[in-house]
Amino acid sequence: MALDNETLTLLLDAVRRFVDERLVPAEDELASTGVMPEDIVREMRELGLFGLSISPDFGGLGLNMEEEVRVVFELGQTSPAFRSLAGTNIGIGSQSIVMSGTDEQRNHYLPLLASGELIGSFALTEPEAGSDAMSLRTSAVRDGDHYVLNGTKRFITNAPIAGLFSVMARTSQERGADAISCFLVEAGTPGLTLGKPDKKMGQAGALTCDVVFDDCRVPASSLLGGKEGTGFRTAMRVLDKGRLHISALCVGIAERLVRDAARYALERKQFGQPIADFQLVQAMLADSQTELYAARCMVLDAARKRDRGENTTLEAACCKLYASEMVGRVADRAVQIHGGAGYMAEYAVERFYRDVRLFRIYEGTSQVQQVVIARELLKAHR
Repeated sequence: MALDNETLTLLLDAVRRFVDERLVPAEDELASTGVMPEDIVREMRELGLFGLSISPDFGGLGLNMEEEVRVVFELGQTSPAFRSLAGTNIGIGSQSIVMSGTDEQRNHYLPLLASGELIGSFALTEPEAGSDAMSLRTSAVRDGDHYVLNGTKRFITNAPIAGLFSVMARTSQERGADAISCFLVEAGTPGLTLGKPDKKMGQAGALTCDVVFDDCRVPASSLLGGKEGTGFRTAMRVLDKGRLHISALCVGIAERLVRDAARYALERKQFGQPIADFQLVQAMLADSQTELYAARCMVLDAARKRDRGENTTLEAACCKLYASEMVGRVADRAVQIHGGAGYMAEYAVERFYRDVRLFRIYEGTSQVQQVVIARELLKAHR
């Protein structure tokens, strides 16, 4: 454990209170306005939520994987947009710098990311490059002491408010990981422009938009690690961690949904009795609780394996596949238990039903997870 048990318990209690007392009451306003309240952002910074995975040497909490997923279980009890604000700072936006950044890049950016003073954004997806990330077209051409970036990134989380973009770009026209590098590009750099915020099915308040590079000149020192061809491999190395993080988020949301559905079933009466007395309603609650428990156990097991230094590519993909599909089924049952009320925006289950649909798509679609699982399984048995 990175923290002693007493400190971890205090942290989890503090996050739980913050979620219950500050975030849950702010859900409706966030959903209707799409604007994150500044006082909540400030409190998230004070709690250290932007630096969960960043070393204390750079101002973070330095949690290991098990501790991180346990915090995310708590953050998942509310709108996922709150967690999304800090998600890149916790995940690939910071961990790529931790793993492959130069000392100068670490010393400059990690304290800013850990404090939340700087919001990170990871720019990989393009109009023609989603699951097939190798086909990205954004180019970075060396020009003296600079690189010139050209291309368009799409659906980029936190882009409208980001101060730092981790940009995957092609430094060679050859096919393969060696052709792709990562650049740390600060907002406001000439040649970097943003599209209009996307209108999405759910997760209001989690902002995304296009990021366009038009002869965007960046100093050679912005190349991650100071070496071409390492960006894509670094991104793949931190994917296991990101997938476990999202899996934990799915578990947290499922816990909220099961709780809301159970409470509604106990309160709502039909045929002269609470609907919780009807076995078919009980069956939906039982199935949801069972799948939730299975996903929670999977995530904790995989996190502990990662903390022991084991390769968890297979386990992380299993968790992401199962947990994201699980929370979709739980949300569907929660709406069903609420009946007509579940279709109304007055109840949180309507919003969560739309919010959770994204988890089967980003950080690798369910189909990509199946490919990874099969590849790792067959590799182990060859």
